[in-house]
Order: sequence, then structure tokens, then C-alpha cells
Amino acid sequence: MLSNLIICTRDTKKKGKKEFFISEPGATRYLEVNDGNFNPHPTETALNRGEWLEKVINRATNNRKRVHPKGHPLEGYTYGDILIFVHGYNNSIKDIMIRHDLLQKNLNKLGFKGAIVSFDWPSANAALNYLEDRSDALKTAESLVKDGIMLLAMNQANENNLKCDVDIHLIGHSTGAYVIREAFYKADQNRKLERINWNVSQVAIIGGDISRKSMQSDDKKSSALFAHATRITNYQNPRDSALKLSNVKRFGTQPRVGRVGVPDNSPSNVVNVNVEKHWLTLEKVKSNANWSHSWHFYDDYFCEDLLFTINGDLDRHSIPTRVVENGKLYLRKN
Repeated sequence: MLSNLIICTRDTKKKGKKEFFISEPGATRYLEVNDGNFNPHPTETALNRGEWLEKVINRATNNRKRVHPKGHPLEGYTYGDILIFVHGYNNSIKDIMIRHDLLQKNLNKLGFKGAIVSFDWPSANAALNYLEDRSDALKTAESLVKDGIMLLAMNQANENNLKCDVDIHLIGHSTGAYVIREAFYKADQNRKLERINWNVSQVAIIGGDISRKSMQSDDKKSSALFAHATRITNYQNPRDSALKLSNVKRFGTQPRVGRVGVPDNSPSNVVNVNVEKHWLTLEKVKSNANWSHSWHFYDDYFCEDLLFTINGDLDRHSIPTRVVENGKLYLRKN
């Protein structure tokens, strides 16, 4: 079984001889956690940044090489993929470990050969903590930039010396989409990153807890996300009850993209996929209290569509896990 590779920005607490993670922002730690360990120890699972990055790159490439003709710019290069998972609010560290395991097992079963990394920001495990979680998400978006995106972007910038061509992708669940959007905004203001021609390949948004309005092409906060991502795919479920709840908490000010989809004036690299009809065919996992918001981790068909998206070989309308109806895309079996 593969270990789980984690960037953790939670603070820690000691109680007697025990040390554990808490739901407050802290120093960034790079972890390697054994499969099935849902309560990682802050010290025993920690690696230094260099060791951790080497493990990520080795897993991403697995010494795979594309066949190129002699003299091709990428002749002899290894290649691979890194998928960064950014979780949502109301998630304990145990929740993140379980969902990381599910993503890793489901995608690997379908043929994904890259590395999956979780960016674990300090959310609590109580729904009433929504506003505090959102505040912590905003604070730790900067950590996603300097301790995640920048680390991997510097590796991208050095790919000619390393002879390593790695694509970076992100998947943001719920408030994780907000963390990603804020991180890209902050990254555009970072002088070191400004000097690097950095980009990510695919960004997938599931149960997205960002406003529909923010996905308009002229939105200033989202402009960096639009500019630095090759394709952004929003998976929309009109029956997502958690996003209805967060609308109430926000006094109903702005509908969320995970529930109502992206606006018509989104940039051309933004794709909306309506999952409602497929979701209605699924049998609920009894242990999942928030099924309409987090079913993605349990569904092979969604993971198959996600893998087609990550691979990026097909046009949005040609991905075989989708159908086109009245010009709109649906996740649905033909």
C-alpha cells in the first residue's frame, strides 16, 4: 500500500507524553503517513522538505520516460503528475486521511500513476465552526503558496536541469476551492513566483464553496486562477444540501458554484459539468452524513471522469463519461 504524502499547516498540542494536531494554524510540516493511519503523529511522520519533495517527485514520475525522437527538447526526460487535494471545512485530520486514501485507491485502480498530495489546513470537525474555518482557510492560503505551489513551481523552473517534466493539478473540495482561489491570488503578488513562468494543468472543483459571481471572467480575485490554470472544471450538483446551509450562514448573499454552476461569462478555460442525474442513481454510503456534498470520494465513475480531466488528452466535450444536452455537459453514462 502507498503511504500518504501530506502538507500539514495545523498547530500541535502536547498532553503529557502525547502530541497531536489541533484545528488552529501552525507551522508547515511535510508528512509521510502510512496507509490506514488516520491519526498521524506530528513528529514521527514528519520529513524535512527536501526528503519529502524527493519522495513526491519519485512517485509522480516512477522513472517513466516518453519516447521522443533524437534531438527533441524533452528527449530523455522523465514525466509524471502531481494531484494536490485541498479539503473543505468541518474536516478533522482523520477525515482528510480517509479521503486521501479513497482518492489514492480509486484513481490508482483506474490507472493513475502519479503522486497525490493533501494540503491539510486547520479546519475543525464541527459545522458550527464554519466562519472560523473560513478565516483559517484565508490565513493558510499563503502556506499553500509558499510551502506548496512555490516548492513545486521552483521544481518546474528547474526541470531542464533535472530532466523531469511534471504536471501539477489541484482538486478543491468545498472551502478547499476558496483556499485554492485565494492562494493563486496571493501567488500573483509573490515576487519570487512572479519571476517564474509557473502554471498548473488541471484544477477540479467539487462541492465548490465560492460564489458564482467570482467565476466571471472580469473577477479580480479569480484572475490569477484563470491565468495560471490550463483548465478549470467545476462539478455542479444542484442537490448539494451543504451549500444550501452555507448560503443560510452567509445570509443568502451569493449562490455557490458547487450548487448553481458557473456563469455564462466565465473564461473559455472554465468548464461546468452537472452531476445531478448521475448522483441520483447512486446508493448512499450509510456512514456519510453529508452525502450530497462529499459523494465524489466514493464513486468510481466520478473518479474516472476526474482521471480523464487530469490526463487532459481529450476535449471537454469528448470525455466519454459525459453527455452533451442542449449545449451543456452532464456526468452521465451514455
